[in-house]
Amino acid sequence: MNELKKFESECKKEISLMGANKEIKILSNDYIKKLNKLKYSYHFKHLGRPIIQYPQDIVALQEIIWEVKPDLIIETGIAHGGSLILSASMLALIDVSDAIESNVAINPRESKRKVIGIDIDIRDHNKIEIEKHPMSTMIQMIQGPSTDPEIVAKVKDIAKDYKKILICLDSNHTHEHVLNELNAYANLTTVDSYCIVMDTVIEDLGENLEWVDRTWSVGNNPKTAVFEFLKENNNFKIDKSIDNKLQISVAPDGYLKRVK
Repeated sequence: MNELKKFESECKKEISLMGANKEIKILSNDYIKKLNKLKYSYHFKHLGRPIIQYPQDIVALQEIIWEVKPDLIIETGIAHGGSLILSASMLALIDVSDAIESNVAINPRESKRKVIGIDIDIRDHNKIEIEKHPMSTMIQMIQGPSTDPEIVAKVKDIAKDYKKILICLDSNHTHEHVLNELNAYANLTTVDSYCIVMDTVIEDLGENLEWVDRTWSVGNNPKTAVFEFLKENNNFKIDKSIDNKLQISVAPDGYLKRVK
């Protein structure tokens, strides 16, 4: 066994031990509850744009994108655009890597890889900043309800020209909406890629948290939608190794890997 394989084998064992450790799970959940009250996820940026994600999930996203090497990433929920910028920057790095390996010059503006961002309300100030960003050449924004049949049809029409597709759902967090998004978009995920459902942690945070002007809560959130979706869809499995590794995450049970 070479040194890298030995290192990876040791990591795999340690990650499994973390996942089985109930004390760590309790501590992690308590930590997340305390952080959430101070809007922890709002305090980070990616390449200058607010991303509204936990650093641990940002790391997981870049690991997944590098592993899968998708040519299309579809995201619901845009906000300030940081997640779109993260996805686009990772696709750009994959382009650069491919160019180095093939010894061929690239023009980033001609990349065939793309990120689609869908949001019911793309606010003007965010749209302006996203479009000004160097990564914007790889981003296409679509305004409208993500589950509207016309929007879904438009995205599917774009997706038909791509071979490796990754999905990230992060818009309205009610059970009904997320389940509808899963039914609309999950099937576009290619085998061995991921459909990532963010903010499943809502189910684990408890009733004592204050959700101002929000309609989601314990029993009505992305995690309940994931569990409902998986009852009828055996093409996907929850990748528990990611949960076990991250410990601190807004998406426990939300990293769905397409297995067939």
